Amino acid sequence: MSVQSETKPDKSAPAAMGLFERYLTLWVFLCIIIGIALGHFFNRAFQAVGALEIASVNLPVALLVWLMIIPMLLKIDLRALKGVTQHWRGVGVTLFVNWAVKPFSMAALAWFFIDGVFRPFLPADQIDSYVAGLIILAAAPCTAMVFVWSHLTKGEPHFTLSQVALNDVIMIFAFAPLVGLLLGLSAITVPWDTLLLSVLVYIVVPLIIANLWRGWLLKHEHGYARLQRVLDRLHPVSLIALLATLVLLFAFQGEQIIQQPLIIALLAAPILIQVFFNSGLAYLLNRAFKTPHCIAGPSALIGASNFFELAVATAIALFGFESGAALATVVGVLIEVPIMLVAVGVVNRTRGWYEARDGVVPHEQCCPPDVHLHVGR
Repeated sequence: MSVQSETKPDKSAPAAMGLFERYLTLWVFLCIIIGIALGHFFNRAFQAVGALEIASVNLPVALLVWLMIIPMLLKIDLRALKGVTQHWRGVGVTLFVNWAVKPFSMAALAWFFIDGVFRPFLPADQIDSYVAGLIILAAAPCTAMVFVWSHLTKGEPHFTLSQVALNDVIMIFAFAPLVGLLLGLSAITVPWDTLLLSVLVYIVVPLIIANLWRGWLLKHEHGYARLQRVLDRLHPVSLIALLATLVLLFAFQGEQIIQQPLIIALLAAPILIQVFFNSGLAYLLNRAFKTPHCIAGPSALIGASNFFELAVATAIALFGFESGAALATVVGVLIEVPIMLVAVGVVNRTRGWYEARDGVVPHEQCCPPDVHLHVGR
């Protein structure tokens, strides 16, 4: 998402939510069907793909994840970090929920539901793997889709940008320790070498490539227009890479899903609860600190959403295609859009109640209607 402050709305800017994003759940269901069918009829071919590894990193998946993640990171201007202090209360709440609450609340929910209530209905040999997948899913905040959620809540765009940039940098240092800690507390063996390699391959290297590429594009005349053209061309590539990854994953998971289709619903339960819990907590904390609604909205949604592309890749690297961990992360992709749209609706409908608190700056003063942040898809 290119970052170009303008004084007037750009009517030519793309819709906040494209056809793919709006129907992401449908596309995932189609990937389930296609992946299961292909895995059944071309099992040997997919097994061969799964064996293409170097140092526990599957090469086809690594390539697909790069095609997904680099276009997302290309949208992020790391210079926006200098603006994090402008809305320090919202930033503080979001950081607290993202890094001190969400991973631990998800771990607690996974232990309670997957390792407790739902244990009799799940394959015994995959319980730890399901728990691990849910922990990995919650350990990294979303990078791309939060711009959509922020737009739909009329959030302050510069806050959203600076918060996402800050989270991207924190992920480099916090993702592996958090995952390692929570997996260790779950008595799950932590392959630290693979985990650290995943951080290097799926976070550090793509972030460096994207930042250098962005800087090179913006050096030229009409740099933002050049950046936008590149983003437009990469957008379908990124979407195809995501769908291809899902098809590949379900080709390995097909037998397990056919035998126990209830698994997906059971895995969805803790994810749904954690989204509502963390978004609600961030929203209420922002109101308690009298943060403007246009900051509280994106803060709540950033606090609840997950970087599922990174989660899927890490789960595959740590536990393999056929693992419960990989399946658990994909359930996050399945329910991402509908559940976040519900959260968006709650934030929008409660704006009057939120701003009724004494000391809360009205929305119009926080994010004037003539200020527009031009962002690509």
